[in-house]
Amino acid sequence: QVEVEESGGGSAQTGGSLRLACSASGLPACNWDMSWWRQAPGKEREFLTGIAPDGRARYVQSVKGRFTISHDDVKDSVWLQMDSLKPEDTAMYYCKVSGYNSWCVTSHYWGKGIQVIVSS
Repeated sequence: QVEVEESGGGSAQTGGSLRLACSASGLPACNWDMSWWRQAPGKEREFLTGIAPDGRARYVQSVKGRFTISHDDVKDSVWLQMDSLKPEDTAMYYCKVSGYNSWCVTSHYWGKGIQVIVSS
């Protein structure tokens, strides 16, 4: 059984920092792309950043330079360092694990999400 679990959320003030962690277990044999998404109240879930098994990272413009993704590919873990937080970063944050090889590219797993609140 695959489990994806986020941790490290909470509250911060504007300009502060938080670090999120995500670990996956029970994954089938495959290389996995790991990404962070968020969903604010009344809005759709949006992609923030992802990291491929080879370490190549990609970011959406709104978080580039403020958020940093890193991973431990062997341990199927990923972290999100969030700096210079803004109130508009308040949202539920989700970790997504996506198959990277041809035989698992259609496999996707989501965590349950973790709350981040940024106060002004």
